[in-house]
Amino acid sequence: MPQQPACLLPSNLFYASRQDRVALARERYFEHGERPSGLVPEPVLQSWTRCLGARRSPDEKISFDPVSKIRTATLLTHNRALIEAARDPIAELETVIAGSQARAMLTCSEGVVLIASRPTPGDGPLLLSAARVGVNIAEDAVGTGAPGVAVRTGEVCHVRGGEHFFRCLASLHCAAAPVRDASGRTVAMLDLSSEAGPFRFDAGAMAHMYATCIENRLLAEAARMHLLLRFQSSKSMFHTPLEGLAAVDGEGRVRWFNGVGAQLFDSPRWQAEGLDAEEVFGLGLGQLLDLAHHGQARPQMLPTGLTLWMQAQLDERQPHAVPQRPAIGVEPQAEPPADAPSSLGEASRELIEQALARCQGNISQAARLLGVSRGLLYRRLRAWGQL
Repeated sequence: MPQQPACLLPSNLFYASRQDRVALARERYFEHGERPSGLVPEPVLQSWTRCLGARRSPDEKISFDPVSKIRTATLLTHNRALIEAARDPIAELETVIAGSQARAMLTCSEGVVLIASRPTPGDGPLLLSAARVGVNIAEDAVGTGAPGVAVRTGEVCHVRGGEHFFRCLASLHCAAAPVRDASGRTVAMLDLSSEAGPFRFDAGAMAHMYATCIENRLLAEAARMHLLLRFQSSKSMFHTPLEGLAAVDGEGRVRWFNGVGAQLFDSPRWQAEGLDAEEVFGLGLGQLLDLAHHGQARPQMLPTGLTLWMQAQLDERQPHAVPQRPAIGVEPQAEPPADAPSSLGEASRELIEQALARCQGNISQAARLLGVSRGLLYRRLRAWGQL
């Protein structure tokens, strides 16, 4: 049996340090063409493969050059809402990591830096060059890095030292987390990078927490034309990364959840057709509007039996928030009565019967006409013995 060459590092992973494992992985992959499964994270290995497929060499020298001024200006304008949502969280993050010699960067989905925290005494030449507005740190520009890997996986990612594809970046350690919009699409990456050595804290958790803060602010701003719901098991979690968010439209349907909300309700984040709010929260549109007018968080038992604190919010800057859309299939002349209320709590039996008559008994269309949920209409009709 041939002996292992002396130049190879020990294959016993139990005794090898992380640095040894990465060095062994690089030797096997780049010099021997062997797949070093288990030595480096799979997303990092996939990034190495993409870089080689793009005919890049790990021995190339990388310079962090900004994109053109025109492209930078275009990206800053296009991402104005994102930048505004990120400004305060990144300022707070900068204070939190001030003594760690780490830098924070927010990139757009294309990997171009939109915001960079101030330089620190621990910055080396790489960070001083990379952490600038307009610099492209996407995978196609700088190879394997946390932002480039995380945008592919949609998950928090670490790239440590020698895990970077290019050898000249081996002094960098970085962690990144995605920021998503209401449709669940990744629109930004929040990156923490250090050139002063490995992080002495959980940089991935920190990046994820502040990426969630940015995401929640972005979602709340995007919910201007909807009813915004905040919910959690404790109201002390409101306005923190732990709060759940959902948007309800003028038909009483849930259009999206944030990440926490999707986990709490075991649901996709984006709802193309929408979910009936009453089926999800146990409250129809009229009751949710009442909750918004009340202003305070209240405990609510969900149809699942779980009790959550809930708060509803209408954007005061939008007088037509939660707009009522016309019912599908209703004739143009079938307009709601001039004094039709916005909730069943104010509706009379006569108005409901008029709406049903106009919609030829179609309960879904009548509910849309009145601006309430079908569930509430069904309950009221059952109480009157009409079902």
